[in-house]
Amino acid sequence: MKTKVLGERSLPNIPWEDRPKGSIDTVWRYSKNPVIKRDHIPCSNSIFNSAVVPYKDGYAGVFRADHKSRVMNIHAGFSKDALNWDINPEIIKFKTDIPEMEYFQYGYDPRVCFIEDRYYVTWCNAYAGMPTIGVAYTYDFKEFVQLENAYLPFNRNGVMFPRKINGEYVMMSRPSDNGHTPFGDMFISRSLDMTYWGRHRHLMSPAGGWESTKIGAGGIPIETDRGWLIFYHGVLTSCNGFVYSFGAALLDTNEPWKVLKRGIDYLISPQAPYELMGDVPNVCFPCANLVDADTGKIAIYYGVADTHTGICFTTVDLVMDFLDNNLR
Repeated sequence: MKTKVLGERSLPNIPWEDRPKGSIDTVWRYSKNPVIKRDHIPCSNSIFNSAVVPYKDGYAGVFRADHKSRVMNIHAGFSKDALNWDINPEIIKFKTDIPEMEYFQYGYDPRVCFIEDRYYVTWCNAYAGMPTIGVAYTYDFKEFVQLENAYLPFNRNGVMFPRKINGEYVMMSRPSDNGHTPFGDMFISRSLDMTYWGRHRHLMSPAGGWESTKIGAGGIPIETDRGWLIFYHGVLTSCNGFVYSFGAALLDTNEPWKVLKRGIDYLISPQAPYELMGDVPNVCFPCANLVDADTGKIAIYYGVADTHTGICFTTVDLVMDFLDNNLR
């Protein structure tokens, strides 16, 4: 492995399939996708855009499940192999001593990030009926404590870095509007206490082609000896609507609002039937990545067509080679 992975644990049981024979793709799909189908729990119309992390000797996760009422909610779950999931059919009920922060009308598109001694959950909640980034923490994925929201409405795609940088918590986000945002740049914000977020810095703008309309952070950044490796989604507005694909970029270790490398091509675009057809066609939306520090293997969890959850695979070295040779 040419690029060293930092801050990650060994995952000998990481979900994995070798790249198909004859393929030259940097990222390839799991042959048994989708791994979590829309009706995985009795109440769900769809399960997608969800986050998983290593937990004890297995895995835990927070899952977006749009119920049959079509209300968006988030649920916790556990798995031994990160493929077969036991998802709690009851929605997460957040505890808080801030009356104004009680669980609101909906919640969706969570991310989960382990920092120091606990797992932080960021998700899009409905503060006063308007989307912004909620923040909570858990130790066991059974009890969740909600903190102050990170930002004013409107905001989406809040993704934390897995350690403090220069003594500060760091989060990416994508300011938006109250609808299906037809625009969007990524920003980085910092906090000393996980309550007050500021020192905002512009990170990236849509850059044309597959990411010409809007962009947003995917899973938790992966720290390497070359910088922070991130996956992010980009949206093309076609004559038939939005098309969601995802690509990669490399950010500076100590000043992560500085982009070192950014791929001009996408890594995955909607091409498989389960990505093309569903409640919202033409969507590949990454929300989590598992990384084995020993081998550099990466399993990326992504929502497909706003209906199911899929997995695709790559390695740190393959993505770094991609960035070295496909620069924007």
